[in-house]
Amino acid sequence: MSLIHINQKKCTACGLCIEVCPNILNMGENGPQETYPDLCIACGQCVAVCPQAALNNTLTPLPAQIAIDKERLPDASAAAQLLRSRRSIRHYRQPAVPKQQLSKLLNIARFAPTAGNRQGVSYIIVGSKSILKKATARTIDWMKLQSGGHTAIERSFAKHIKIYEESGTDVILRNAPQLILAVTVKGMPRGRENTIFSLAYLELYAPSLGLGTCWAGLLEMCMQDHYQPLLNIFSLPSDKEITGAVMVGYPKYHYQRLPDRAPLDVSWL
Repeated sequence: MSLIHINQKKCTACGLCIEVCPNILNMGENGPQETYPDLCIACGQCVAVCPQAALNNTLTPLPAQIAIDKERLPDASAAAQLLRSRRSIRHYRQPAVPKQQLSKLLNIARFAPTAGNRQGVSYIIVGSKSILKKATARTIDWMKLQSGGHTAIERSFAKHIKIYEESGTDVILRNAPQLILAVTVKGMPRGRENTIFSLAYLELYAPSLGLGTCWAGLLEMCMQDHYQPLLNIFSLPSDKEITGAVMVGYPKYHYQRLPDRAPLDVSWL
């Protein structure tokens, strides 16, 4: 089966598709043609760049691509506001986020870039309060095994354990009503990096749905240490692993200002 299909009436042989994908395409007598179709990673750029919508790729069909409405793209100021207004939310209202809203959130996350367009990140949404409480308790158990020393991280663990045991405050998942776990095949190349991109997209999109998010860093540390009592809670298949964790819910508080950060540190070569 041919990979590339050209509408000869529309194609002007401008060569843009070849410019963006020289490994797969070259210019033939009748316009663009495939050279090494087995190397196609289905990124869709050859189809997306064509000004005349003259090229189709069976792996990324033209009808499935959406025309870009440039008027809806944010200008530099709006984009900066969006990026800077992202906050780590550590206090949540208790109503659970409806499945429809979470599906919208994850449907944006799946469009994040991945190495070699492997994609391969799936998600588990944990909404059971009993499972969330167990996850917090098991993470605290793991932190107890790590504490006792005098490094900054060990002192931090000791502080979190003390707060948890004395007041019952959830210092791990912040009483978030739901937890999103990113999952990949075990040992997948760049699985963690792909996950980070995916969850970054999720975090940036969340405020448009009225949602807040926060990386579950302590939980992730426990998972990355392969602490089995925590991993057992989520009953993953043996060939899968959790590569990221983000809390999600409706923010209890709304921020009014954009905090500053350290000055830009850049070198020019």
